[in-house]
Amino acid sequence: MELEAASCWLPAACLGLLLLTLCLMRLLAAPLLILRAPHQVGYIPEPGTSKRQAANEVRRRRKKGELPPVYPNGWYRLLDSQQLLPGQVKNITIFGEQVAVYRGQDGQAYVVDAYCPHLGANLAVGGRVMGNCIECPFHGWQFRGEDGKCIKIPYAEKVPEFAKIKTWPSCELNCAVFVWFHCDGIDPSWSIPEQEEIQTGEWVYRGRTEHHVNCHIQEIPENAADIAHLSHLHTPSMLSGSDLRYTRARLWGFAQHDWKVEWNPESEPNKHCSSMLVNHAFYIFGRRFPLLDVHVVARQVGPGIVYMLFNHSFLGRGVILHCVAPVEPLLQRVTHCIYYQANIPAIIPKFVLKAECIQFERDVMIWNNKKYISKPLLVKEDSAIARHRRWYTQFYSQNSPRFTAQHDSLDW
Repeated sequence: MELEAASCWLPAACLGLLLLTLCLMRLLAAPLLILRAPHQVGYIPEPGTSKRQAANEVRRRRKKGELPPVYPNGWYRLLDSQQLLPGQVKNITIFGEQVAVYRGQDGQAYVVDAYCPHLGANLAVGGRVMGNCIECPFHGWQFRGEDGKCIKIPYAEKVPEFAKIKTWPSCELNCAVFVWFHCDGIDPSWSIPEQEEIQTGEWVYRGRTEHHVNCHIQEIPENAADIAHLSHLHTPSMLSGSDLRYTRARLWGFAQHDWKVEWNPESEPNKHCSSMLVNHAFYIFGRRFPLLDVHVVARQVGPGIVYMLFNHSFLGRGVILHCVAPVEPLLQRVTHCIYYQANIPAIIPKFVLKAECIQFERDVMIWNNKKYISKPLLVKEDSAIARHRRWYTQFYSQNSPRFTAQHDSLDW
């Protein structure tokens, strides 16, 4: 009798174990996705208040400082290619503007102003892709993606020559869609480098993180030249988390990161680029673990794109594409997308991305609460910061928009 009972439940148990194993394997292989809302990271709420309330209070009371222009000229990431399917339309806020990003039936991505010039309907809210055009959901006007020309008004005998919508220069490579901004409407003066291993599929997508940072855009890339902050802010182990109140807790003091960093601008014809060389070591109880030594070359291209190239003798090679895009003057959308060798287990690049996320969120806690100092008190060892600021000025021009105080902004 007992043998018969066992013969009944044993196959079911084996099947359940097999399904559990398959689910676990799928979970480990799935890309890591971490999306943080603007109020989630970097704020300390008072007792009885929420993080959302704390974030809005900081935004209201914080001193801004004498800010540089808020929208540097250059290329900016809009979204990943996989987020825009053929015939799909996305409404994206960037540079304080609303743009409609859609993929035509030819597979090409187009970026146009979101608001129809007819009566102002948002093309990305209910608008349809018709061939390579976008159709207004209000009256059915259709606009070509390549030049913005209106080619159809359903109820009109003739389409006026002047009927068109603004188009934005854009490109798609490295599995992402980018848009060009120049305050004077000047065409792109440099191009985004292609990462060959991504284009060929040698390196595969392993995850993405997205944060919203409450600061001026220049403060984020300036960290690359702020070498001293690495040894203070980022030495505590990632195990101690991202809340700066607890990162130096004794509990996690047995493990520490060590950073050796050098930052330099590049010369012509790549003066819009700079490079940061990073050598990372990890210590446990004062003993170095060479297996976790990592060499990183972080190459910044323009004001908002960084290629963080990893090279490890055992853990393989890959890249984190770090992209900053200004949503509005003092709100930046920052994404980290990791691509890694296809033959390396997915858990490794996911661990790398998670570690980067923790370290980055420490910076977010600083940026969200700091004031921009236009004339900082620097010592000799801070010379790279001054050089970085001089290098970054090339992305501003005489008509670059500047911050103006807004008293009617919405709370998060």
